[in-house]
Amino acid sequence: MSQGLIRIRGARQHNLKNIDLDIRTGELTVVTGPSGSGKSSLVFDTLYAEGQRRYVETFSAYARQFLDRMDKPAVDKVEGVPPAIAIDQTNPVRSSRSTVGTMTEMNDHLKLLFARLGQLFDKDTAQPVRHDNPDTIYAELAQRAAQAGDPRLYLTFPVELPANTSAEQVEQWLSASGFTKVQAEREVATPTGPRKVLDVIADRFRLAKAEKARVVEAIEVALKRGGRLNVYVETSGSDPDLSATSEPSFDIWRFSTGLHCPDSDQRYTDPIPSMFSFNSAVGACETCRGFGRVIGVDYDLVIPNPKLTLRAGAIKTLQTPAWQE
Repeated sequence: MSQGLIRIRGARQHNLKNIDLDIRTGELTVVTGPSGSGKSSLVFDTLYAEGQRRYVETFSAYARQFLDRMDKPAVDKVEGVPPAIAIDQTNPVRSSRSTVGTMTEMNDHLKLLFARLGQLFDKDTAQPVRHDNPDTIYAELAQRAAQAGDPRLYLTFPVELPANTSAEQVEQWLSASGFTKVQAEREVATPTGPRKVLDVIADRFRLAKAEKARVVEAIEVALKRGGRLNVYVETSGSDPDLSATSEPSFDIWRFSTGLHCPDSDQRYTDPIPSMFSFNSAVGACETCRGFGRVIGVDYDLVIPNPKLTLRAGAIKTLQTPAWQE
């Protein structure tokens, strides 16, 4: 028997006359012909019927009771047929939520596959979202810095302070925390009112000249202190010695921990199998609740002409039924 080949010999099911046929596996094979030529007898009643037995044996006893059994086909032999499923034009589902995937228990495996191997992308920026740690962030920094020509990097972390904090209070907080430099100052809106955010410098260096231990330590400090890491990348023409009145030219690389997109500030939860199940409230469509259809009132059919008053519309309906218009 040749590998990757299904060999059918002496197929006599229904109107087939001792058909011999070889079908390659791993390819899409289309069977065409006029009505009554034996297409269904060959595909469903012979090939599928022989492969169904091997496929059914892979399921539990509970699943077998929902699968139809086919008679043994009239054929001399069928070699190389893998476990098979058939999807025809009939609807053998047992409930409104039943599908081919639920009947064959294939959905259970697909849900686990999507939950374990699925890649998350932010809904606003389309950027990949994954769990980062100091080592993965260091690898990303090294790759970006090499592409940018090893610019000077300023590793900072955000700190929120009350909006009315004075400059003296900021200096006192920095000295007490062991930091001396602030890269940027901005104001953000919060539910309790506007708050001042400082991007405090954890360390600054050129990555090619800094030891990995130093860089990883700065990343760990930034993530521990602020939960996020903002890396200011010095571009050409910027002034390394920043002052309060200068307008430096910097690019910003943002990082964070957990399933969080620092650019859109969207945080996500880890995927679970129920997210990919239409039978679960977590994964079901909010509109159809997993049924694939919506039952409602089409007001355009109820009120064909919204410009008419209720009295005029009722009179017109009595005089000319809608089905005659």
